[in-house]
Amino acid sequence: MYLTTVNSKTILVQMVSAAGTGYAFNTKRNRLREKLVLRKHDPFVNKHVLFFEKRKIRSI
Repeated sequence: MYLTTVNSKTILVQMVSAAGTGYAFNTKRNRLREKLVLRKHDPFVNKHVLFFEKRKIRSI
């Protein structure tokens, strides 16, 4: 039996709105980068707000 490891370069992460609305989306990032901070549109407040990386979902 062979044990193999998955050496993927990207991971799927969940991004959460800093406005506190609970709006979230998933995006990919490079495994070796620092945590993402993006500025995107939040439809609940109808403005562009910061989105912070909350958690890793899975390796891709």
